[in-house]
Amino acid sequence: MSTPQAQQITQNFLNHPYVQQVQKTAQGQLNSLDAELNKFPILRDIEKKTNVPKAYGVLALGASAVLLIFFNLFGLAGAVSNLIGWGLPAYLSIKAIETPSTNDDKQWLTYWVVFGTFNLIESFAIRPILYWIPLYYVFKTVFTIWLFLPATRGAEVLYFNVIRPFVVKGASRPAAPATSSFSTSSTGAAAAAPSSFEHEKTL
Repeated sequence: MSTPQAQQITQNFLNHPYVQQVQKTAQGQLNSLDAELNKFPILRDIEKKTNVPKAYGVLALGASAVLLIFFNLFGLAGAVSNLIGWGLPAYLSIKAIETPSTNDDKQWLTYWVVFGTFNLIESFAIRPILYWIPLYYVFKTVFTIWLFLPATRGAEVLYFNVIRPFVVKGASRPAAPATSSFSTSSTGAAAAAPSSFEHEKTL
């Protein structure tokens, strides 16, 4: 049992202005997070069934994911990292499809193009990456979150600065001229002669 002196020290600590300010800031952040999470009906249903506040549940899941990824517990780092990059974006993509606006459709299409390209490149080089880069899945998870967060929209940054210029450059490359067995005079005569379509229009 704690002594009265220990209780007094604890009370003085909790009543300290800095501690009070930290508690107030933390509670404000929790309230803001809960307000954001309240937009998702599935989280509201889970909260009703479990009696666990949405913010605490999401923070607990986040902490568990961090532990699994950082320490690669049970070899689940890759699976959890991929789930983070697929689960929430898939849900938000479905919501975007169901809304009449096209802006969110474009945002999530851009994300899936970048995410798919990244996973394709990763599939060819995963073993060297895992050998040379410690805690690779930690960096991958942070990178994936950066891609889809509305505050950062990293997928749009990469798409417009890396993928789009490459694709547009390849698409705008002029096609090689077709070689012909006809002579120059034959080609000229063929160019001068009207096509069958033009001949039909003159009839």
